[in-house]
Amino acid sequence: MLSLIAGLAGAADTAKSSAPASAKVASKKPVSGIAVEYTDPSVRVQDDLFLHMNGKWLATTEIPADKSSWGSFAKLRDDIQPQLRAIIEGAAANQAGGPEAQRIGDFYASFMDEARLEQLGLTPLNAELAKVAAISDKKQLPQLISHFNQIGVTAPYGYGIHQDNKDSTKYVVDIGQDGLGLPDRDYYLKADDKKLADILAKYELHVGKMLTLAGDPHGAATAHAVVEFEKELAKLQWTKVELRDPIKAYNKVDVAKLGEVAPGYDWNAYLTDAGIAGKVGYVIVSQPSYLKGMTALLDSTPLDTLKAYFQWQLVRAHAGYLSKAFVDESFAFYGTVLSGVTEQRPRWKRGVSVTEGALGEAVGKLYVQQYFPAERKARMEALVKNLLAAYKTSIDKLDWMTPATKQQAQAKLAKFTTKIGYPNKWRDYSALEIRKDDLVGNVLRSHQFEYNKELNKLGKPIDRDEWGMTPQTVNAYYNPEMNEIVFPAAILQAPFFNADADDAVNYGAIGGVIGHEISHGFDDQGAQYDGDGNLRDWWTPADHKAFDAKTKMLVEQYNQFSPLPGYHVNGELTLGENIADNSGVAIAYKAYKLSLHGKKAPVIDGLSGDQRFYMGFAQVWRMKMREAAQIQQIKTDPHSPGQFRANGPMRNQPGFYDAFSVKPGDKMYLPPKDRVIMW
Repeated sequence: MLSLIAGLAGAADTAKSSAPASAKVASKKPVSGIAVEYTDPSVRVQDDLFLHMNGKWLATTEIPADKSSWGSFAKLRDDIQPQLRAIIEGAAANQAGGPEAQRIGDFYASFMDEARLEQLGLTPLNAELAKVAAISDKKQLPQLISHFNQIGVTAPYGYGIHQDNKDSTKYVVDIGQDGLGLPDRDYYLKADDKKLADILAKYELHVGKMLTLAGDPHGAATAHAVVEFEKELAKLQWTKVELRDPIKAYNKVDVAKLGEVAPGYDWNAYLTDAGIAGKVGYVIVSQPSYLKGMTALLDSTPLDTLKAYFQWQLVRAHAGYLSKAFVDESFAFYGTVLSGVTEQRPRWKRGVSVTEGALGEAVGKLYVQQYFPAERKARMEALVKNLLAAYKTSIDKLDWMTPATKQQAQAKLAKFTTKIGYPNKWRDYSALEIRKDDLVGNVLRSHQFEYNKELNKLGKPIDRDEWGMTPQTVNAYYNPEMNEIVFPAAILQAPFFNADADDAVNYGAIGGVIGHEISHGFDDQGAQYDGDGNLRDWWTPADHKAFDAKTKMLVEQYNQFSPLPGYHVNGELTLGENIADNSGVAIAYKAYKLSLHGKKAPVIDGLSGDQRFYMGFAQVWRMKMREAAQIQQIKTDPHSPGQFRANGPMRNQPGFYDAFSVKPGDKMYLPPKDRVIMW
């Protein structure tokens, strides 16, 4: 299905035209906020801003053994883990904490009881495996797939519930492709890529080992059939670039006519078992050609192979919640082979993650109480106000947008909703049953609980208070259907937001983040939605032509970037995020200038305000990544690698050239005719 939320990493006020008040820190002597201890003076800013800012850090920092990458985002996420652990273990120990604290504590305890899990082995999955084993006819597959959708297990297709892209006042069911055990179709189909071919071979070995652990006496042979089936699914799937097109993915189909899209499949049985039948008159089919091909593939594949495939997906989804043999084998492939990680995360960290996955807002409520001061939210609100004001001013000055479209753009901007820190109302988990001695059961019930929550939206008014991330998430996002920008509490701290620092670095860092998310409303995807969240073309042909010329140049710029020999950034896949990076930093710079009210910024540590602004932006993208994880990012992630998120936008920013006197001959230099300036 089409991804609707545009997040910051791999994540929704009317602005006034007058210059907003500055968001200065009440500090006697603001610090620069620039991590000068990490800079490499042997590398000139004019040649490589990323390496200059982060060179010493890159040379001296080892990626932790239990991580696939390390940098600003990963470190902040890791720093938060002990805080969340204290909250969760505190909930477990607090007898007076009430039912919600009890759920948090009991879920965590069920994960941490390794002795019991070792004793149980595969037993907790026996009932689910028996459901697969009992399949005697392919006519039973729609109900089985529906069940897998409800318990969070991968199946050949799935569905999501969200706002109708062309009627944002109602919820709709969106059916889309799924079914692979590897991150992307390229892992199955790029036989000429030796690294991907090696991963596929090791994946088949892994499937065989897991099926053998699950009791299959012919694990290796079964695994080959399963992987061949997944390979056929991969051939049918749309590419990541194709999936970015919201118009192509919007295929409205009457429920009664689903059989015309995918003939021979019992959609009525599926929709009935899924609880959808009778609640909607139509659905959205994201990839019609995939569903048609999938139906034919199910018909031509032996039932025993299909049953083995479903058994594999069931074991794969729950391997981390079983005995050590399953945990270790799963990590050996998905951790080491696929991501290059050499050491499993400590169990308590995994326990925190799985507890958060089930009870995220319950944990988030406690996190906010302890770690999110009110003044941080107030200052963030001031920064957002400044960024929105800068956008409002910039729209009127755009040289590539016609007056009629500028008016519509202003109307959309005026309808932006901003959410900062945490939800206005917290989620109710009272219907979720958690047992201290039943980890797999807790996971299954949590998925069913989430499924029921989504299903219950059908026919109801849009819940505009709902959040797509928890407060403790180090990320941010834009949702075009809600036309909202959302900034969870956890990202509002250094290096993104430094309460002790001068404004310059904060505008470069968190200001760049804010600008990035607002920009998604006007990137190549978000711009196709109007201010009410409806998929509607509000641009003139002239606007499209001018915008397309700029995006084509940006695609070509990023296509040239290569983080690994033989692997280039996919400029089309990353286009939306690259637009947001370039536009976001441009608007953040304008907002920073507005905040100065015409005054000259102080020089701190020998750096001007403009220099600190751009350095603040660059140090946010400090990152190292293991080779396997880097390949996975290139193949699947709509974000460019960190070094290109730092350097790529700078080559297009006039302010950067002025701040550091970048001239022809410098490696960061682009001739003015080659620069892509959108805002």
